[in-house]
Amino acid sequence: MQFSIILLHLAGAVMLLLWAVRMVRTGVERACGAALRNAVRQAKGGRITSAGAGMALAIVLQSSTAVAILAAGFAASGIVSLSTGLAILLGADVGSALVVQVLSFDLSWLVPALILIGGAMFLKFEARGVKQTGRILMGIAFVLLSLHMIGEATTPMRQSTLLPIVITYLRADFFTAFAAAALFTWLIHSSVAAILLFVTVAAQGLLPVEVGLSFILGANFGGALIAVWLTRGQAIEARRIPLGNLIFRGTAAFAALFALQMFDFPAHLFGATEGRQLVNLHLAFNLALALGCLPLSGLVERLVRRLLADKPVQQSNEPYDLMSRRVSALDRTVMRSPGLALASATRELLRMGEVVEIMLRPVMDFFDSGTTEQVRQAQKLDEEVNRAHTDIKLYIAEVNRGSMSSAEAQRGIELTDFAISLERAGDIVAKNLLVLTQEMQDKKLRFSGEGWGELTGLHSRVMANMQLALNVLVSGDLESARQLVVEK
Repeated sequence: MQFSIILLHLAGAVMLLLWAVRMVRTGVERACGAALRNAVRQAKGGRITSAGAGMALAIVLQSSTAVAILAAGFAASGIVSLSTGLAILLGADVGSALVVQVLSFDLSWLVPALILIGGAMFLKFEARGVKQTGRILMGIAFVLLSLHMIGEATTPMRQSTLLPIVITYLRADFFTAFAAAALFTWLIHSSVAAILLFVTVAAQGLLPVEVGLSFILGANFGGALIAVWLTRGQAIEARRIPLGNLIFRGTAAFAALFALQMFDFPAHLFGATEGRQLVNLHLAFNLALALGCLPLSGLVERLVRRLLADKPVQQSNEPYDLMSRRVSALDRTVMRSPGLALASATRELLRMGEVVEIMLRPVMDFFDSGTTEQVRQAQKLDEEVNRAHTDIKLYIAEVNRGSMSSAEAQRGIELTDFAISLERAGDIVAKNLLVLTQEMQDKKLRFSGEGWGELTGLHSRVMANMQLALNVLVSGDLESARQLVVEK
């Protein structure tokens, strides 16, 4: 078989693996996203408890990176402390290694059953939980199928004359093997997929265990880089947790890499085949990392705070200043053209909706640990909502004085009603919900676990419906409008 055909088959199998891993994670997030966020929020016990929560979440999501993004988001809201976040990520890396353990076994006999059951659940049922469970089952089936395809694609490479030359070079240059694996893992944004690929190739007898160990260590380092890259534009509090995890994993990976060159490692004790040895060594590395680094989380926390210091507090709040200085979309130069004027009003309504969304999105975080200043800043946005509401109504009323078709007049009424609804929503958030958040904090009250789960689920649905309503406002799509009515 030509080398180009082999690469095409291998690339297709790797892409299927990446898509399948993402498919499983998407299904889990859609089926129980609120419960997952609640699990991270409640991971405030000791370091071992937090690590256990991170491990469980990584097993469910099949991704330690997804757990890192969740933890970083809660850290930015002040719900998760830096030391707790570091413990969660150390546990998540162990959970990710356990996922690799399970998927590395030969489970190809399960593929037809998983596709049949998962496909039937996804296509034949309307209940959200059942559909997403079907998505998860099909995703697992495609993961197993992709691993089988990788094995078949790499089989002809045993007769390659180039492969022994490359392997011989990598045996002598362990750092290049490490760097290549780290770069590959970062590029595909999945350490689980990268390690499964390396293990599958090793199981074909194409990757010696000494080179595979450098690959595994590089993949662990590259996996930590992914979360640092994905949070690079977020608040400092969010960026600290991935950076601390990178310090842990980078230090351990480089130390292990150089130790492997200094001493003969008894890899045969970890399994009978190269593939099984790499899988077990990957798990052993992450277990040792968690046990060794959990007691050091306080030390790394201080180091990270030095590397990413808090910015000086400014008197003015920049996001709100920028919002107050934003130019209105209500263009008075097109007042005599009702179609253009109503388009301007629609743009201003979208802006008004965005402000209401900014007020509503952090409400559940405020119930949990919001400060008086955070609540006050959110309430201040209601002034912007009220101002936009008044401007839009007066603008549309002035447009109505000109000549308008019946359709344009009806559109003006709809836009006015929408503005009234958004203004009412802003009042509910500012004068009811945010007041309640402050009252709960003052009285040190807490919801029950069941009640909190119901409320976070409802909050997520309201946020999704708000996005749907704004989309319907712009598109006028009949199917989306029907969906919105059903949701209401």
